[in-house]
Amino acid sequence: MNTFKKIIGNEENVWRSLAIRTGLVLLTSIIIVWFLPRNEAKQFAYDIGEPWHYGTLIAKYDFPVYKTDEAIQRERDSLLRSFQPYYNYDNSVEPVQIARLRVALSKVGPLPTGFEDAVIEKLHHFYQSGIMDTPGYNAFRNDTTSQVRIIFGKDAESVQVSFIYSTMSAYEQLLGDEHLTKERGLMQRLNLNNYIVPNLIYDSHRTETARNDLLSSISPASGMVMAGQKIIGQGDMVDDYNYRVLNSMEKEMERRQVGKSQITRHLVGNAIYVFSFVFLFTLYLSLFRRDYFSKPRCVAMLYTLIAAFPVCVSLMMEHGYFNFSVYVLPFAMGPIFVRIFMDSRTAFITHLVTVLISACALRYQFDFIIIQTVAGLVAIYTLREVSTRSQIFRTALWVFLSTCIIYFALKLMESGGDFRFGNRMYYHFLINGVLLLLAYPLMFVVEKTFGFVSVLTLIELSDTNKGLLRKLSEVAPGTFQHSITVGNLASEIANKIGAKATLVRTGALYHDIGKMKNPAFFTENQQGGVNPHDNLTEKESARIIIAHVTDGVKLAEENNLPVVIRDFILTHHGCGMTKYFYIKYQNEHPDEVVDKSIFTYPGPNPTTREQAILMMADTCEAASHALKEYTEESISKLVNQLVDQQVKDGLFSECKITFYDIAVAKQVLIERLKAIYHTRIQYPDKIVRKQK
Repeated sequence: MNTFKKIIGNEENVWRSLAIRTGLVLLTSIIIVWFLPRNEAKQFAYDIGEPWHYGTLIAKYDFPVYKTDEAIQRERDSLLRSFQPYYNYDNSVEPVQIARLRVALSKVGPLPTGFEDAVIEKLHHFYQSGIMDTPGYNAFRNDTTSQVRIIFGKDAESVQVSFIYSTMSAYEQLLGDEHLTKERGLMQRLNLNNYIVPNLIYDSHRTETARNDLLSSISPASGMVMAGQKIIGQGDMVDDYNYRVLNSMEKEMERRQVGKSQITRHLVGNAIYVFSFVFLFTLYLSLFRRDYFSKPRCVAMLYTLIAAFPVCVSLMMEHGYFNFSVYVLPFAMGPIFVRIFMDSRTAFITHLVTVLISACALRYQFDFIIIQTVAGLVAIYTLREVSTRSQIFRTALWVFLSTCIIYFALKLMESGGDFRFGNRMYYHFLINGVLLLLAYPLMFVVEKTFGFVSVLTLIELSDTNKGLLRKLSEVAPGTFQHSITVGNLASEIANKIGAKATLVRTGALYHDIGKMKNPAFFTENQQGGVNPHDNLTEKESARIIIAHVTDGVKLAEENNLPVVIRDFILTHHGCGMTKYFYIKYQNEHPDEVVDKSIFTYPGPNPTTREQAILMMADTCEAASHALKEYTEESISKLVNQLVDQQVKDGLFSECKITFYDIAVAKQVLIERLKAIYHTRIQYPDKIVRKQK
């Protein structure tokens, strides 16, 4: 039970927390397993002219070496060129058409001598030779040696197409007959083409049957591979024959694995494998990074990265996209994002889990796991935060070089006596490095999608020449100078204790923007003029002072400032009090029970080290202006008194700041305030001597 509480945490709704984490594990596992290859057939990536990147491959069983689709198509075309389609000879057509012609001729009147016999004799010749419809005849026109099979009753005879007529060619020959030329006008009036009808009828059923029988004689294989026979060795070049053998092996694997039981076993194995790693990753977060579960953006990005890369690998292996290997995928981009927005340990664990799950889609995983693990480690080591574009370029360059070196080392270890350089893989590593450069623009997409804030965004927000900061410098110049000084103090503290200096500096620049609504009510903007608080009661003054927090949050929301910056505005006073007005009111009303809530800031208290740093720097910088003299003793006393009181009031009880951090912060504040308020030596006046 204690272990269970340690994993889940002392949360009020334990079962809700458990359900969320279980749902994350199951959903991520289901998505990954759904896309994983269902069998072994797609677990190799190879191409003609490239070395075999895997171990020596031995045939597990006998299988035929299938011909390529192009070879089979050539055989089909060769057979079909000599194929003879079937036509039925219809002997009933000729007597019917000749009888119709005789009737038509009898109605014309006197005919030239011998005209009727000559025309009928010509038609008889056409019908005996055979007449096809013109479209069907034209299909054979380009090949004068083509033959067709003509069925006469129970017999079939091959006839050359050139001996057969189409309806069009028969009519043209009839009109061009030398014995009938002088009677062409009469023949045209008779419309003799009406009596030329096809008597060769295409037999589609018999033709298709014969064609299928002919094509079925084509053997899909051109050899056999026996069980135990070596197919290809590691480092061997993939030639045309090896390529066909490997394709044939994949087809045989697919054929043998179509059984439901085999598919089920493979699916169950994938599910257990993936579930185990996703569960272990969730266990890591529960034990060492439990606070991430309270940040939906962190959980969403981590589990999205873990699912995205295995899905991409599975799709590439299943469909062979772009004929590239999986090494072109920029796996190092995942740990880069996690390192920038979270921490290095989580970045490494996320990357390792992603690589191990992705390896499930591959046949030989050793090289893949080693190379991608090294790439991720190099990316984590070389990039902490992105403040310039060149940092991404340097990281991509180091990742490219490291993958090339480790791959070269692996090939040397595996080469034996025959070593081949295999430069194609280095091209893939180069593509990987180029794609890794996309981390820079994609960082913006990740920020907007998951709600993170990068260093680049913080640097942009720190520009004092535009936006709210420019307006602050114009409306409340005293507050603006105070914010800059607080930012410098806070960033120096952050650098000393290992906190996020850019974040705290940007938060400091915006923490008092709410004072723009009533700038004259804050001493840094009064410049020795009339104090408007003199005409207000203590409660009214406290309300206006406290309101600068809520006014600042409203301004931040209206200007779409990130949530992390709004948190600095909310927490820079925490649940502290406006003690000046509270004590003054208490002194003027000694017999009244004072309602502290009227003089208390809405909070919440700081929840991060950066927010605590800002609270200390803000309080000490503001109070330092009230010192009558600036000596080391007075500044040290002020800083220690103020910070110790904040600790005593419990303002830091909700953030992970240590006593050591607070001690360092006090020391930095003392040294910096001494430097700000240092006394300058007084230059002596020049003595002017009178001339005698």
